[in-house]
Amino acid sequence: MPTGSVKLQSIKKLGHENHSYDFSNEGSNDDGKNQGDADQPAIRVGFFQLFRFATCNDVLMMVVGGMCAVLHGSAQPLMLLVFGLLTDTFIEYDIELNELHDVRKECVNNTIQWKRNYTAAGGLMPPQWDWSLMNNSTLEMFTALKSRTCGLLDIEHEMTNFAFYYVGIAAAVFLLGYFQISLWVTAAARQIQLIRKMYFSKVMRMEIGWFDCTSVGELNTRMSDDINKINDAIADQVSIFLQRFTTFVCGFCIGFVKGWKLTLVIVAASPLIGLAAGLMAMFVARLTGLELQAYAKAGAIADEVLSSIRTVAAFGGEKKEVQRYDKNLISAQRLGIKKGLIMGFFTGYMWLIIFLCYGLGFWYGSSLVVDTEEYTPGTLLQVFFGVLIAAMNLGQASPCLEAFAAGRGAATTIFETIEREPEIDCLSEVGYKLDRVKGDIEFHNVTFHYPSRPEVKILDKLSVPVKSGETTAFVGPSGAGKSTAIQLIQRFYDPKEGMVTLDGHDIRGLNIQWLRSLIGIVEQEPVLFATTITENIRYGRPGVSKEDIIAATKEANAYNFIMDLPQKFDTLVGEGGGQMSGGQKQRIAIARALVRNPRLLLLDMATSALDNESEAIVQEALDKVRKGRTTISIAHRLSTIKNADVIVGFERGRAVEWGKHNELLERKGVYFTLVTLQSQGDEALNEKARQMADNEEEPARLNLSRAGSYRASLRASLRQRSRSQLSNLIPESSVPMVGELGPRAYSVSQADKFTVNAIPEDEEEPVEPAPVTRILKYNLPEWPYMVFGSFGAAINGGVNPVYSLLFSQVLATFSVTDPVLQRKEIDGICLFFVMVGVVSFFTQMLQAYAFSKSGELLTRRLRRLGFQAMLGQEIGWFDDHKNSAGALTTRLATDASQVQGATGSQIGMIVNSLTNIGVAIIMSFFFSWKLTLLILCFLPFIALSGGFQAKMLTGFAKQDKQAMETAGQISGEALNNIRTIAGLGKERLFVDTYEAQLDAPYQAALKKAKVYGACYGFSQCVIFLTNSASYRFGGYLVQQEGLHFSLVFRVISAIVTSGTALGRASSYTPDYAKAKISAARFFKLLDRVPLISVYSDKGDKWENFEGNIEFIDCKFTYPTRPDIQVLNGLNVSVKPGQTLAFVGSSGCGKSTSVQLLEKFYDPDQGRVLIDGHDSTRVNVPFLRSKIGIVSQEPILFDCSIEENIKYGDNVRDISINEVISAAKKAQLHDFVMSLPEKYETNVGAQGSQLSRGQKQRIAIARAIIRDPKILLLDEATSALDTESEKTVQGALDKAREGRTCIVIAHRLSTIQNSDIIAVMSRGFVIEKGSHDQLMALKGAYYKLVTTGAPIS
Repeated sequence: MPTGSVKLQSIKKLGHENHSYDFSNEGSNDDGKNQGDADQPAIRVGFFQLFRFATCNDVLMMVVGGMCAVLHGSAQPLMLLVFGLLTDTFIEYDIELNELHDVRKECVNNTIQWKRNYTAAGGLMPPQWDWSLMNNSTLEMFTALKSRTCGLLDIEHEMTNFAFYYVGIAAAVFLLGYFQISLWVTAAARQIQLIRKMYFSKVMRMEIGWFDCTSVGELNTRMSDDINKINDAIADQVSIFLQRFTTFVCGFCIGFVKGWKLTLVIVAASPLIGLAAGLMAMFVARLTGLELQAYAKAGAIADEVLSSIRTVAAFGGEKKEVQRYDKNLISAQRLGIKKGLIMGFFTGYMWLIIFLCYGLGFWYGSSLVVDTEEYTPGTLLQVFFGVLIAAMNLGQASPCLEAFAAGRGAATTIFETIEREPEIDCLSEVGYKLDRVKGDIEFHNVTFHYPSRPEVKILDKLSVPVKSGETTAFVGPSGAGKSTAIQLIQRFYDPKEGMVTLDGHDIRGLNIQWLRSLIGIVEQEPVLFATTITENIRYGRPGVSKEDIIAATKEANAYNFIMDLPQKFDTLVGEGGGQMSGGQKQRIAIARALVRNPRLLLLDMATSALDNESEAIVQEALDKVRKGRTTISIAHRLSTIKNADVIVGFERGRAVEWGKHNELLERKGVYFTLVTLQSQGDEALNEKARQMADNEEEPARLNLSRAGSYRASLRASLRQRSRSQLSNLIPESSVPMVGELGPRAYSVSQADKFTVNAIPEDEEEPVEPAPVTRILKYNLPEWPYMVFGSFGAAINGGVNPVYSLLFSQVLATFSVTDPVLQRKEIDGICLFFVMVGVVSFFTQMLQAYAFSKSGELLTRRLRRLGFQAMLGQEIGWFDDHKNSAGALTTRLATDASQVQGATGSQIGMIVNSLTNIGVAIIMSFFFSWKLTLLILCFLPFIALSGGFQAKMLTGFAKQDKQAMETAGQISGEALNNIRTIAGLGKERLFVDTYEAQLDAPYQAALKKAKVYGACYGFSQCVIFLTNSASYRFGGYLVQQEGLHFSLVFRVISAIVTSGTALGRASSYTPDYAKAKISAARFFKLLDRVPLISVYSDKGDKWENFEGNIEFIDCKFTYPTRPDIQVLNGLNVSVKPGQTLAFVGSSGCGKSTSVQLLEKFYDPDQGRVLIDGHDSTRVNVPFLRSKIGIVSQEPILFDCSIEENIKYGDNVRDISINEVISAAKKAQLHDFVMSLPEKYETNVGAQGSQLSRGQKQRIAIARAIIRDPKILLLDEATSALDTESEKTVQGALDKAREGRTCIVIAHRLSTIQNSDIIAVMSRGFVIEKGSHDQLMALKGAYYKLVTTGAPIS
């Protein structure tokens, strides 16, 4: 059960849904809320401010709706008045019958009198008795009979009148319910529509810097979820709150007006219930908090392990981690069980108090009726139920308050955005527009940092002139500020110091839309919108003619390929242009820029994504269009820059050199380094390409037509990456994305990457809900708990019908004429109430404890199995963004605990409802089958209305979601590509499109308001109708067939309460469905067969492992990026005991080859041989146990130094002496001994307490303790300063002795003494040999050594 406030809802009058108490999900949401709110601003929006966008009409609708709600709220208490009269009528009729059963009385002139001749009858009786009777009767003779009327009461006629009252109230309730809901929902829909429009148009006006600091995902959720929360707070919830509150007030009024004494007695007991509710909420919240903390520990372990999965796999730590995780689940499980027990205790306690309350109320009430005759029985019921209904509605009103709070919280951020004034307002009209634009641009001392990273200076006093009509090229390593300079020209940002001028005017004084209309920009990863080619080009300039479009495409060399497409210019390009190849997208983007007829042309790596052929074509197109325009070109391909008028070399945010191609080559600066590196790789690749073309006649082209020819895309990404410096900072293995794509491409192309697999991301591939039997199979060991729990639940289910039995019995006692007998019966019934309370106290505890125990055990078992299954997957599986560490940890946390919903408590609920209904129906048939049949006709409606209400609450959300989806796509596309849209000045267009899309959901919402209103009205009035029919028929049965009137009440209340129980059970189904889907997702994970299995014993193992390694023609692409060929026919071999060094630029496949050797992946083609065995057939744990790895950023676990070193070998127990000797070899021992806790020192999460050199040495000790035959050093010293490097290098040289070793390094000093040096480029080896041989060759290696350039 959810935690949270328990709302007391004692048994309602004849079955207004009998939720004897309900759980509002407050507690559990609160926990979530508080965590979420920590970073959200506090609620600063008052409740009435939520309505600030309401028009007069809206206010009018809300006022009328509110009045309807208040009237509706008073209907239930009103009905109590009718009910009281009805009860009195029945009782009066029954007393009359009882009196007339007395042989001595008769009905004369409509009053009951003694029979005249009763004495004559004396002879018929036994003399003794006769005598006493005589005596007695004679006494009675003298006491005149109370004047009781008789023969006047036509019970059927009376009941017909009451039936009409009920029908009247029902009709009124239907209408009021309809108006109350539909008016409020309509008004809310109109306001929300307005808020959505205002929010989106304001967001589109924000400056780009604001988007850097606000994630697009967050904005999208705000637009959907947060605005929906506001909707919940200002729609039907308000009217329902008003209605319930009115009922609360009226109920108490009736109680106090009709009988203040009884009311006070009942109210006196309520603090006990309130206290229990409060305590329970408190305990549950505390335990939930503790349980979350306890699980958080296990979650942290899971997160740590999953995010460093490569380290875990390399050291074979899977089983160890599963045990460590499982250990931490125990405390969470204990707390969960405790929570179940406490909830059971309080639930039971509540029921106990409620039943004691009943006992007390009826006992005291009956004494007021019988002894002092202050009340009629009807009044007793009116007062009793008046107070109960009041209390219950107060409880039911509380969830509404929660919705209000959530709405106010959500409104805070939304209203703040709506009020925020953008720093650079792209839609503003202010600013100059120059008459003539020459096109001179100059940067004066510009200093700049991005608002999202104020501590990183991107531009540092940059001063560069760009002359009009000339082509200026910006070159330099990634992150030097080239693209930033271009963004400042577009005025996406304003510089912190200095200024950018156009023809001598500071661009901050110019009109933004006008300024941007002068600029055409072609980016490296052009963004196309999900529409046709024509429309995409038209984005360049609105209202452009078809002729201009065709002219532009011809200039951009795009015309021919467009005409080859089946739909020509009307071809849809797909989301993000996903249907087009890189070269095609690029040319459409160029055409879009040309249509603008721009004065300034900015080319940001415009040709980097193309293959040679398209590059030549596009380059030619660009050369054509550059004539007479000021052009700034950023490029990494020197071929594209050579003929620029001025080349500016950037470094660390400054322009360090400028001049023509030849001048810069002589300076041997930034430009020179770039040139030398590049020409080398190009020659090698062309060579390779020629060989490949001979081998395979072209199948490759067709394969990957969407990426242009693959050699092309491969070259592109490599060329661009060869510059990237970021990749030295981030190890390839841990962030494959960055390693394989330079950082510039990273920002956009990550989004782009996924367009290939983007579709599955949003809607997780649909899973068939898992069969319950399979879930139960995992729960089998707990069967005794489930049996006991079900037993408790069955008894709890029987409580409701027993209650209606007792209730009708109380009414029956009022018609007993003998006072002594009457008293005795009443006392008996009250005692019985107490007994039922005590029994249900124990059974509730039993049910809660048993099911929480079985549920928690199941959750723990599933979490363990799930975690084990995750660790058993191959590494490629973790590369998929759907299986990121965060996503997997969440899946363990939520899915496993949701599965409980299908077993445990769910079974309890079902058993409870079934026994409830079963007992009620059997009982009713036993007492009066005719009346039962009549009521059963209504049962479907009652259940339906219960279902309706559940539907309503979770209700139309789904339809809304679909209706909002198209609008969501537009807003999503707009926010994701905000830079492109800003560059084209198309904000207004997107705002208009979005507003047009909002119309459909708005119309749907208006229609929904009416349907919802009608459903609500119906669900509210159905009970009244049931009562009307059943009492009328009951009256007939009492008069015609002599049915005792108490049985009428018994049957009606039994069935109606059980009907609502049915409704309640049906409202639990969403939980159940959720559980089945969670389970299915879980089982899918458990059933997945990994491509490379860690847990299996299959595969070759052999005795004398030597460490002879051979790569034969390996080709490989990462599974998540099939279009980028990483290894392209790698051939290299190492003999046992030799050291092989890989050198080459980032992304040439060095680390990848190491990962193939570790068997993280298998090659797509070719083979990796280890001692002559094919790696795909070798046993995985065996192979990994022979390999030790030290990577550039070693990953340590959050435990002591000793444990981290021991992690090197997870198969055996390692003594502290071994640890110390390994530490000495790694030159670590002295440092460890200097720490206060020595080897017990905790290294912190990811080793954060230690310096890099210290971490690196621990990692080396960890590798040494394995005593591996093969040692892999992946840039093991690159992250260190000179001093630590020496120490670590020394340690490594020691560790290498007598082992086969593969080194990847960027510092030549670390490589020179290797046996073989292999220079890699673009996925294959271009030259190999020893240091001296390679120097003699005077090839790539020689150049690198002599220029001293870093190899990356």
